[in-house]
Amino acid sequence: MRAIVIHKAKDLRVEERAEASPQAGQVAITMATGGICGSDLHYYNHGGFGPITIKEPMILGHEVSGYIRALGDEVEGLEVGDLVAISPSRPCGSCKYCAQGLRNHCLNMRFYGSAMPFPHIQGAFQESLIADASQCVKANGLTAGEAAVAEPLSVTLHAARRAGEMLGKKVLITGSGPIGTLSILAARAAGAAEIVVTDLSDQALAYAKKVGADRTINVVTAPDALAAYEPDKGYFDVLFECSGAAPALAAGMAAMRPRGVVMQLGMSGEMTLPMLLLTAKELDLRGSFRFHEEFATAVQLMQSGQIDVKPLISHTFGIDDAVEAFEVATDRGQSMKTQIQFAKSA
Repeated sequence: MRAIVIHKAKDLRVEERAEASPQAGQVAITMATGGICGSDLHYYNHGGFGPITIKEPMILGHEVSGYIRALGDEVEGLEVGDLVAISPSRPCGSCKYCAQGLRNHCLNMRFYGSAMPFPHIQGAFQESLIADASQCVKANGLTAGEAAVAEPLSVTLHAARRAGEMLGKKVLITGSGPIGTLSILAARAAGAAEIVVTDLSDQALAYAKKVGADRTINVVTAPDALAAYEPDKGYFDVLFECSGAAPALAAGMAAMRPRGVVMQLGMSGEMTLPMLLLTAKELDLRGSFRFHEEFATAVQLMQSGQIDVKPLISHTFGIDDAVEAFEVATDRGQSMKTQIQFAKSA
């Protein structure tokens, strides 16, 4: 089978890998679709991010879907031919954080396509995958492309849970990449009454408008627009900071009302924090990292029609065009969610 392997920055190769057979509790999956994530782009463009760097060749990818080809022993609830969304989250279930229900903080996490540990955790951008049955959520009724969006949607659902009560709240989202745009859908599903989105790109903001943002602001062409929300100690109840940029965080916090909640999702590197605003407004600053139990909910919300991610899928490439796919995904001027198609059906 073929797999998409990163060796170092700008050195992406399609290589042959051996196939395996499912063991007890596992399934063999013919991979259908994989979405290129921001972390994949960091590996492709920079060889990693922050202290996390590639030290050995690693298969990329963790936003994936596929069709079950074979069942191992003791697998129940799944059938050959099922389209499944595959969660990359594989906590150990036995460490102290798993015991506390904080599975996204598992001390022994095996998350597809991660260079955090060494040896690295190989990813899922491959034509065939052996996965635990517990990772698989039936996605019948969705397209393979939609099913592959379950992973980034889960990230935003986890952030919405961390933000607390959302019903009737005014929400600001800074950064309208895939996570920021999916945050619009997550916040609206949680009951947000008003959503304003900022970004540097008109193209990205067009997607935000398409999925339901009430207002979009290009902070390049309208750098002072957020100032209108600052009087009387601010306007917004919740901030989803999805850009990982310190200026966006500072501008967003200035527009927050006292005791609002700042959700930090962007992870581009170290950021300075406007401590005076945080203190004087008594803002709650909360991080949001990955997800776990939200994954099945993400699939269900798409299946029910409550969340529609189709407008965000901007490009689809075949595995032979993997390098071109990564180049297009890097260009925010033309791409929102770029996906790689491995197979059309079981």
